[in-house]
Amino acid sequence: VSMPTPESANAAAYGSSGGYPANPGAPGQLGFGGVSQGFNSGPGYGAPQPGFGGAPQPGGYPQPQAGGYPQQPGYGGAPPQQSFGGPPPPSQQNMYGGPGFGGAPPQQPPVSNAPGYPQPGGYGAPAAAQPGYGPPQSQPQSYSSTPSYGGNPAVSQPPGQSYGAPSQMPGQNYSNPSTPGYSQGQPSQGPSAANAYKAKEEPTLRPARNFSAENDANILRKAMKGFGTDEKAIVDVLAYRSCSQRQQIKTMFKTMFGKDLVKDLKSELGGKFEDVIVGLMMSEPEYDAYELKRAMKGLGTDEDAMIEILCSRTNQQIRDINDTYKRMYGRTLEQDIVSDTSGHFKRLMVSLANGGRMENQAVDMKKAQDDAQRLYAAGEKKLGTDESTFNALLASQSYEQLRAVFDAYQKISGKDIEQVIKSEMSGNLEIGMVAIVRVVRNRPGYFARKLYHSMKGLGTDDRTLIRIIITRAEVDMVQIKQEFQKQFGKSLDGFIRDDTSGDYRKVLLALVSQGGY
Repeated sequence: VSMPTPESANAAAYGSSGGYPANPGAPGQLGFGGVSQGFNSGPGYGAPQPGFGGAPQPGGYPQPQAGGYPQQPGYGGAPPQQSFGGPPPPSQQNMYGGPGFGGAPPQQPPVSNAPGYPQPGGYGAPAAAQPGYGPPQSQPQSYSSTPSYGGNPAVSQPPGQSYGAPSQMPGQNYSNPSTPGYSQGQPSQGPSAANAYKAKEEPTLRPARNFSAENDANILRKAMKGFGTDEKAIVDVLAYRSCSQRQQIKTMFKTMFGKDLVKDLKSELGGKFEDVIVGLMMSEPEYDAYELKRAMKGLGTDEDAMIEILCSRTNQQIRDINDTYKRMYGRTLEQDIVSDTSGHFKRLMVSLANGGRMENQAVDMKKAQDDAQRLYAAGEKKLGTDESTFNALLASQSYEQLRAVFDAYQKISGKDIEQVIKSEMSGNLEIGMVAIVRVVRNRPGYFARKLYHSMKGLGTDDRTLIRIIITRAEVDMVQIKQEFQKQFGKSLDGFIRDDTSGDYRKVLLALVSQGGY
């Protein structure tokens, strides 16, 4: 029996659209509208036709610019990055993103006629205070906008939503938790100590310039009409459009032809290539909800997928995943976690699925030292392990505060916290807690390691490979590729090229490459 997808699960709620909102990009909808951003172009699909400005153009992508990220309502924004030549655009929108760390500066000058990129802003509601951990020091945040590139105002488009990170999210200067900027004994006042961790997030996939949903819908219709399928045309459109642009194409396709684009794609494609294309046509919370449901469906549980998603998403992303999951499957995410997992691992997953981490908590070094002592007393210092103490700290504290705790623990114990968790825990609980530590210290490095192991040796973990590339291409794939090269001495593109084939290879390389495939 096949698992419900966003198309089938929401048929009743959305009508005949296959489970997707009729207008995914409109305000108030789950789907992703247009994003006010600078644009790049992908490989051309033939010569540009008059009036078909949305078709990909020949040539390479501009190199990613530092910082700016499309933001969309509901998801936490990434840390504000340096502006490149202009003020923030008047239209502010948002997108999923995780904290990354510094990358190379742009290799090309800003495109003078490209609209600006929106910049992340603040969260919605503050996280609840946790007993013994102190309240958040500032309001959680929601997406706002990033500085423009080239000084031109962004073109206003319907709002959408995508992966993002809290504006004062950890992740910067990952390697050194003791970086200056921590307060000594007292929570820092004024700007959060998170400001000590500024980092770049550079996507490999940016919105296409001169985008036209109508033109792209025509290209896709032609690619699937008649005998045979033009897979190259499908790749050249969908792999070079942002998530919000793809949602607009989906809506326009139904408007123009009275047909569901996702259903047409499924009928024309197959195998792993179909899996990638169908995944690209979902909004980010839909895709995460779909992957979580798949991880818990049927016999056995894909705990690794659950850990990856819940350990690496921001509070607002998790809240949106919860809302979407309930809408798609008629059950809460927590209900399925509780029924499908057990023991301390269940508690950790429920804690993370609550989306209550104190993301804007100011760093308090005295508290970090006290918490490090508590972890030492709960693990190495006693016979047995108090897993609840580890759970409480790892699931509730800000990434910046956790870095300070890990640094203090090293001084107290002489051991690294990851080493201690591996010796004190076992099974999925160990894997989950180690994942949190790695994400806290170096999110791009965490994903680089997972990508490597998805392709290493005999066989390929295609599900993990596809999921990470789809969810990180518009976020921090440049940093992930840098980490991949640094850790394993080989390029991510080369690994994908050697481990995959055909149209599946082409679409993956298009998503991770800055100059096409």
